[in-house]
Amino acid sequence: MRIRVSAGLAAGLAVLLAVAGCGKDAPADPGSVKIGLVVSLSGTYQAVGTDMRDGFELYLDLHDHRFGGRRVDLVVADEGDGAPTAVPAATKLIQSDGVVALAGVVGGGSVAGIVPLLVENEIPLVASNGRPNLTDPSWVWTTSFLSVEPGRAIAAYVKEQVDGPVFAIGPDYQGGHDELRGFTDEFARIGGELANPDGQTLFTPFPATANFLPYFSQIKASGAKAVYTFYAGKAAIDFVTQYRQSDVADLPLYGIQNVLNYSPDLDNAANRAFVAAWSARHPDRQPTTFAMATYDAAAVLDRAIAAIEGEVTPAAINDAIASLGEIDSPRGGWQLNLTTHAPVQKWYLREVRADGGVLANVMVQELATLGAGE
Repeated sequence: MRIRVSAGLAAGLAVLLAVAGCGKDAPADPGSVKIGLVVSLSGTYQAVGTDMRDGFELYLDLHDHRFGGRRVDLVVADEGDGAPTAVPAATKLIQSDGVVALAGVVGGGSVAGIVPLLVENEIPLVASNGRPNLTDPSWVWTTSFLSVEPGRAIAAYVKEQVDGPVFAIGPDYQGGHDELRGFTDEFARIGGELANPDGQTLFTPFPATANFLPYFSQIKASGAKAVYTFYAGKAAIDFVTQYRQSDVADLPLYGIQNVLNYSPDLDNAANRAFVAAWSARHPDRQPTTFAMATYDAAAVLDRAIAAIEGEVTPAAINDAIASLGEIDSPRGGWQLNLTTHAPVQKWYLREVRADGGVLANVMVQELATLGAGE
């Protein structure tokens, strides 16, 4: 008899709960939002794209897979090596998958290629790697940096440290042009001299260059006292590995691997939480600036969508991002410049050192705060 009564009570309670759930005081499910993430999951920058994807997904994992209380339906697309594959990937996300916003994008050339698509469809992109200056960034927001800024941030330090001319070398594509121009323009402005025979950066074919030894011979012949470069992904590994085995191995080597807007050892509450969560999921990898900036891209979308009353449309997201103010980030607090749509943030000199038994990029000193004056 007790069993029957208990079952009856349970059934009755279930009915009451169901009825209560339909009442006017029950919290309504705000629904879901579909977000597209474009990152390189193949090709030269696969490692960069993987870090970016993992940074975005880490934020989702830590926030119940919701932005502004709404469930996130994340659709990931492979950017490949640049605009020829990035544009079709973004087109599918917008026109077939129906996303309300895009995030990610590894290459500056990919960003430039996607911009007309964003404008035509009025879809915001929260980009999270270096990007070029844009004539009209109305639908593009950047949580990482403008591609000219790393070189600009370190130029004065290199001028101070190096007694003589510096050789500039990098990859022949949009991002390489921007990264090197940031350094060479600022270096020249403060009185620095390039060792390159024609006074111009030496650009190497991309992505075809895997053997850098002939270029090191040119550096040796130039009489350079140091080298400034930018490479990323596999090309960076090839360049540095061969550099250490070359006749110019004793020349100081400066580049984006030594100046960035983030270091995993920054001492702030947001970074301690980020590094701990990242390490729990990826114990074999330290968080990179790519992971951090895409984690922040998710944070920007989360805060923007939380601020929207009513339907979450692409235009509403775009407007909300413009009103966010300061972002609490693992890199430290930063905010968006409403003209360039890129961060106003600190830059750090970093050095590869042993840290807790592993090699890591450790912050040496602050270099500059950039982004406010553009």
